[in-house]
Amino acid sequence: MSEILMPKATAVWLVENTSLTFEQIADFCGLHPLEVRGIADGDVARDIRGADPLVNGQLTREELEKAQADSTYRMKAIVSRHAELLKPVKTGPKYTPVSRRQDRPDAIMWFVRNHPEVADAQIAKLLGTTKATIESVRNRTHWNSTNIKPVDPVTLGLVGQLQLDEVVRKAADKKAKEDAKNGILQPVQAAPEEPVVIFEEDIDHFANAEPTAESVFGSRD
Repeated sequence: MSEILMPKATAVWLVENTSLTFEQIADFCGLHPLEVRGIADGDVARDIRGADPLVNGQLTREELEKAQADSTYRMKAIVSRHAELLKPVKTGPKYTPVSRRQDRPDAIMWFVRNHPEVADAQIAKLLGTTKATIESVRNRTHWNSTNIKPVDPVTLGLVGQLQLDEVVRKAADKKAKEDAKNGILQPVQAAPEEPVVIFEEDIDHFANAEPTAESVFGSRD
């Protein structure tokens, strides 16, 4: 696969400005020869402006001249540092220090108790554990079940608070959508009662008022 930037735009420029064969251009740009032929015929990449690989620093003049002199020669691209920066970075599995691995069952139990909506796959990815371990903690079949207690993974230092909040939020949103799809209504929280406001003048009024039989025993009507 070609590592040059803007392969079609580069192919357009090479078609328009060099005597290279379709196969040479296709090999350099990572395209199919028929696609390069389509560019030459005007059927492909009509609206794409050509990009000069010499100016972009992806091809040397010597390489181009050598290829134009020999139709069997395949040009070697100069790997652009920008192309390296644009490559997706693959993150490896989460590593948990040995000293903290014994804390993971406690963190798993915390999820099981407090956030059952979070999927096992999410917990495994977040804590760097396995689904089998999560299942053993949940079913109390873990070898150390008697000593496992739910502890916040943030407190244990296994994950950051923002990262934990994001996982919990996504799991809650997903569950809410699934419940709505299945016709399950979310519980409605009762509105808080309004506080009774007593003004200072009312306090003075009741404090200075003489008690009456009606105020003490209430009206019989």
